Amino acid sequence: MRIWLDGALRDADSAQVSVFDHGLTVGDGVFETLKAERGAVFALTRHLERLTRSARGLGLPDPDPDEVRAACAAVLEANPVALGRLRITYTGGVSPLGSDRGDAAPTLVVALGETVRRPDTTAVITVPWVRNERSAIAGLKSTSYAENVVALAAAARAGASEALFANTVGQLCEGTGSNVFVVLDGELHTPPVSSGCLAGITRALVVEWAGAKETDLPFEVLERAEEIFLTSSLRDVQAVALVDGRAVAGPGPGSGPGPVTSEAMRLFEAHSRADLDP
Repeated sequence: MRIWLDGALRDADSAQVSVFDHGLTVGDGVFETLKAERGAVFALTRHLERLTRSARGLGLPDPDPDEVRAACAAVLEANPVALGRLRITYTGGVSPLGSDRGDAAPTLVVALGETVRRPDTTAVITVPWVRNERSAIAGLKSTSYAENVVALAAAARAGASEALFANTVGQLCEGTGSNVFVVLDGELHTPPVSSGCLAGITRALVVEWAGAKETDLPFEVLERAEEIFLTSSLRDVQAVALVDGRAVAGPGPGSGPGPVTSEAMRLFEAHSRADLDP
């Protein structure tokens, strides 16, 4: 495998980041995950724009979009896969052992890993921990992902693929790496960005293409929703069949996505095939 690190392609076993890199020592970094299919990535421009917003939110210098594009192209060419996860990581670079940053340039890493298509339906759990919608890094795609690691491990132990969070005021927020949509009285809703959720790329496109409403929703809405689905760069649109082991009214165990979810899937597939960089 070939990885882009600070201006050049390197073999995976020689692509080394300093043990003093601020992304390693204190999680001072941002990242993007993109879907790569046969050498092409989806929604690259939107991902680069969000990478820049996240970097600015942490006070990092703006990444050079031309450099990042070149790095992505080089990694995709060097690692041909049918379906892959392209990861862009941008950190505060070498810094003192503490929260203060040093004077070194940021670190840029682009890597690609092969993956498989997600199932059409999945199971999720809810967790007792909350997203802080007033956090300094709310809505930023930061590498400080420890709470997601803990929650996702809990989901795996329960036989689920995702864990869903409320925010501090008891509203539905998001998953560890996904946005969540619910169907109520036949209408499609998703929490607004003000809930503390990440402004997901797939989320924004589904809102636009499927006409979803951004709505403050109580966490308990998961108990009465007619349909629930998740969105992310690698899930695209994925129906939820079980929440905490309880069947959702729409799909249910062993059956397919509900009608609103199926239409969202259809629309996303059609639009994304027609335009790789919407």
